[in-house]
Amino acid sequence: MAIVKDLLHKEQDGSLSFGDYTLPEKKKLADFECNGALYKVKTYKDITKLERDGEFVYESTPGSAVNSFKVDGDLVSFFVEGLGDTQVTVGVEPDSEYSVSVDGEDLGVIKTNLGGKLTVGIEMDKDSKKEVKIKKC
Repeated sequence: MAIVKDLLHKEQDGSLSFGDYTLPEKKKLADFECNGALYKVKTYKDITKLERDGEFVYESTPGSAVNSFKVDGDLVSFFVEGLGDTQVTVGVEPDSEYSVSVDGEDLGVIKTNLGGKLTVGIEMDKDSKKEVKIKKC
């Protein structure tokens, strides 16, 4: 897995890959059409953010590369890579509970806030990748 040189692209399985945590300055790509929605990504070393039709989808601090990001019913899954420990926030349903796992390790149940944001800290080494699964309870 590696950074996404074109900032955002659709994989053959319909999932999205986005982000480049190696950029020294912020880069943006807007109006990327995928599955009937328009996506916008902003990314660089300090932050990576993805929006769908103007709504929040994903954010990480510091920046990250995300591969195979997909929403399948009540499951959000993706691989994340970065320079080290990373805080990831994902937009899901408000005031709901989700079971979260990172690389198969169960982190327990996390309740979203009224804005539908779920935040998890992911311990990583530089350039390591982690698989994240978020399933609605």
